[in-house]
Parts: sequence; structure tokens; C-alpha cells
Amino acid sequence: MAANASNVATRHINQSSLYLTLKLAENIALKISDALEFPLTRSALQKSISTFNTETLDEVSNLNLHDFWIFLELEPDDEELAQLEANIQVSLQQGSLNLEDAIDLRQIKNLKLANQMLKIKRKAKAKQDQANQQANIAAQGQAQADTAEKSAMAEVQKQEAIMGANVQFEQSKNQMEIQRMEIAAQLEAQKMQSKFQYDMQLKQLDVQTIQQKEGAIEDRKDKRSKMEATQQSELISQRQNDSLPKNFEQPDMASMTPSV
Repeated sequence: MAANASNVATRHINQSSLYLTLKLAENIALKISDALEFPLTRSALQKSISTFNTETLDEVSNLNLHDFWIFLELEPDDEELAQLEANIQVSLQQGSLNLEDAIDLRQIKNLKLANQMLKIKRKAKAKQDQANQQANIAAQGQAQADTAEKSAMAEVQKQEAIMGANVQFEQSKNQMEIQRMEIAAQLEAQKMQSKFQYDMQLKQLDVQTIQQKEGAIEDRKDKRSKMEATQQSELISQRQNDSLPKNFEQPDMASMTPSV
């Protein structure tokens, strides 16, 4: 508190001293420019610093006062350095400042320049973080797109495999159906052939039966014809011989008697 009070009491003295020093430096720069414009002062300057150096200073006459970069800043005291370090630590904790930038800021002796650099570094860090975030978002989007594409390709391959399996199943099913129909056709052909052979055998049996029946009928006709002829002959013989009537229902004993 005593140091702060002392600084407050002597602040106007420090500011006056700084102002006088700054104005003195500016007036020296202006006097050198004025000395080069007038012959007497230029001749005196040549005698003092030589003609070569005087001609070198001719460039000063073409410069404005602000081109001399005359400024005066005191080095920061411990309190100001502590405040700068606090700002640096807050920026580091917030992640808005890199450690390398913090090291560079601690090397700056001008407090105003250090604070300006701190602002610039924080803005640059925020811009870099935003760019990194956008790059991460783009990378994540690309990764998600790649994942989605891979998933789609896997699904397509899966569907192709399923379709291939279904096609093979249908082909196997159709092949089995064709084989079943071929076997059924073969069985049906064998059945028809067996039936045809059976029908042929039945037809042959029918033909044989009919032939036997017709043969028996013909035999009976022959027997009747022979019997009628015999009876006719017997009747003729009976008329001629005037013999007794003969019963044709009874078998002829003479015909039954074996011949010797």
C-alpha cells in the first residue's frame, strides 16, 4: 500500500519526465532536418560529422516525424508483470493460448505490446481452433460417409449373396422338379409298356379262347354232320331192308365194338 501510494504521489513527476524526454527527442530529429535545409547549419554539420555522413542524413529531410518511430515506454513493474502473467495463465487454462506463445509473450518488455500480442495470439488460436474443429467435422463426416458407403456395399454384397443363394436354390429346385418329372415320365412309360404287354397277353388269350371255341364249334358241326350222314344212311338202309326203326339216341353197339 505504501508503494502504491508513493507511485500515485510521484506519477505526475514520472509522466512529466517522460513527456519532456519524448519531446526532446522529437525536437532533436526536427533540428537535424532543419539543419540540412539551411546552408550555414549544413556547413557547420559537415564540419562536425563530415560531408559523407551529412549526405547520408539528406534522407531525413524527406521523412515525416512519425517515420522516426520516436516513442518512450517504461518497462513494466512487478504488479504489471503479475497482471500480464495472470492473463497468460487464464488464456492457457481456457485453451485460447499455446504454451509457445506464452513463452514469447513473457519475453516482451513492453506491457502494451505484450497485451496487444496476447490479443492477437488469442484471436489466432481461436481461428486455428475453429479451423481444426471444421477439419475434424469434415473428417468425421467423411468417416461417416465412408462407413455408410461400406455399410451400403456390405448390404449390397449381402443382398447379392442372398439373391445368388436364392437363384441356386431355385435352380436346384427346378433341377429336382425336372428329375422328378423325368422319373415320373419313365415310370409312366414303364407302366404304359407293362399295361400294353398285359393287354397284349389278354388279347392273345382272348384270341386263343375264341379260336378254341370256334374250333370246338367246328368239331361239333363236323360230328353233327357225320351223325346226320350216318343217320341218313341208316334210314336209307332201313327203308331198303325194311328193318325195325332204330333209336339214334342210344349209341351204336356195332360202332362201339372194336374191330378185330
